[in-house]
Amino acid sequence: MVATFLFSLIMTFAYAPTSPFLIIEDAEPIRPYEDLWKAVCYYESRNNPLAYNEAEGATGIAQIRQCRVDHFNDLTGKNYSLSDCYDPKVSKEIFMTFALIHRDPEIIARRWNGSGSMTEKYWRNIVAILKNDVYI
Repeated sequence: MVATFLFSLIMTFAYAPTSPFLIIEDAEPIRPYEDLWKAVCYYESRNNPLAYNEAEGATGIAQIRQCRVDHFNDLTGKNYSLSDCYDPKVSKEIFMTFALIHRDPEIIARRWNGSGSMTEKYWRNIVAILKNDVYI
């Protein structure tokens, strides 16, 4: 009985909003690999979308090679060329697709770089960039 009385008392002060408009907040999207993307771009090209490594044939801000473009095209059905990687949006699309496959930031970075023991140093450099926020 006491609980019913308290509930009734509380409900006396409750009322619906008087505004005829529904307000929906725009949520910030979750971008789990955004900082990793920025660190890789900083390390690979110092954020230069026109970077080209002639020795490796690596192109653009994230230094993407033809084999990575081919793999992306096979996965997505798209038809990007290596020269499309001069566009940071295309490079980011390729990187993010790669990241979603591997999920773990260390694995993403090390496999982005290649294979073998050299990827350990690469990962340490990426971690240093992430810790120091030098890519921003």
